[in-house]
Amino acid sequence: MNRRQATIWMISLVLACGLGAWAGYRYAGRGVQAPVATRSTAVSGARQILYWYDPMVPDQHFAKPGKSPFMDMPLQPKYADMAGAPHAVHIDPAMSESLAVRETTVRRGMLRQRVDAPAIIAWDDRMQAVVQLRTAAFVERVYGRSVGDRVGRGAPLAQVLVPDWAGAQQEYLAARATGDAELAAAARERLMLLGMNAAQIAQVDRSGQVQARITLTAPLAGVLQEVNVRTGMALSAGATVARINAVDPVWVEAEVPEAQASQVRVGQVMQVRLASAPGTVRQGKVIEVLPEVAADTRSVRVRVQLPNADEALRPGMYATIRLENPMGPAGVLVPAEAVIHTGTRDVVILSLHGGQRFVPVEVKTGGQGGDEVLVLSGLQPGQRIVRSGEFLIDSEASLTGVLARMNSAGAPHVMPAMVTPPATHAVTTRAMPPGMAMPAGGAQP
Repeated sequence: MNRRQATIWMISLVLACGLGAWAGYRYAGRGVQAPVATRSTAVSGARQILYWYDPMVPDQHFAKPGKSPFMDMPLQPKYADMAGAPHAVHIDPAMSESLAVRETTVRRGMLRQRVDAPAIIAWDDRMQAVVQLRTAAFVERVYGRSVGDRVGRGAPLAQVLVPDWAGAQQEYLAARATGDAELAAAARERLMLLGMNAAQIAQVDRSGQVQARITLTAPLAGVLQEVNVRTGMALSAGATVARINAVDPVWVEAEVPEAQASQVRVGQVMQVRLASAPGTVRQGKVIEVLPEVAADTRSVRVRVQLPNADEALRPGMYATIRLENPMGPAGVLVPAEAVIHTGTRDVVILSLHGGQRFVPVEVKTGGQGGDEVLVLSGLQPGQRIVRSGEFLIDSEASLTGVLARMNSAGAPHVMPAMVTPPATHAVTTRAMPPGMAMPAGGAQP
């Protein structure tokens, strides 16, 4: 063997060793992937795997597990029992719990239109009394009353001297003594015009004496809103001595938005909730809907009369009123938060198999009352839907192409063909006879 032949033989030997090492590496790589499939089959148990896919590129299918060629993440299995619902999204139950996915049951009921408005407790101006004098008088005594005091019916307010009453009472007693009934009746009428009531005139009849001093009393039980007498004061005719407001009942004055004012009518029963008593609900009746709309708040004032026998309601307290009116016949109702508005359609996430699979369902909605929506088609009572966390499931559905298939004008779902993995070629090496050169372009078959 000359020097040139030896050099060719060494080059051939090096190339053959390199090809052999490369073939061994390829063979070893195929051998490593086999246990992965075995582990996946063991984990899945009896569930049959149709193919493997990348969740980020769900339309590309692979025959074996491994790393995704698109993303640095493992391929996910597609089981045979998942193929029956092409529009379904599969989420691990543990992940659903961590994402706070809450479900509810579709029910049948009557939609109620709700009106909620802020309100404030106020005095009932119709239950107010004013104590006045019809003639001039002088205050001789007061009873220590001040604004804000509670007084009972008949409680003394002030003792006054009425000079005009003295002369009129003397004329009345003289008319009675004459026995002339018409003259006595005329004198009695004059006493009433001067401001004496029937009880005060009866006291004059019993005593037979002039009663020039009179004690002014509260005509009803309530709270003093105004007191205008002091000892030694001179009161003119028509002067207001005191003003009293009853504490039972009270008003609840609410500001109802202009758009909802037409739903409130006189005689309706309102629910009243107080900020000072959480959880307590009182019932009141609408007594007035004022005809004027506030220009700054665009609201209508509504007055609700509320009993206050326990005197727990104090004017100035904050409150909230609520009115619920039935809207039409009964129908299928779902929570408003469960409906996803896409712009062109409304979608509800239906829960299947105990919350292991979720299917977006297109629904046709009607009116809304409070936190519930009327569903005209797409759902049946008793079905389970997702109430909270549906946007996370909707995002998963968008990634997996579920919503895209739903938007394909109702076309039947066709499973895309499986992507065939790239073919591999085995390389066989053998010893080359001395003096034979390797052809250019690669290994000899």
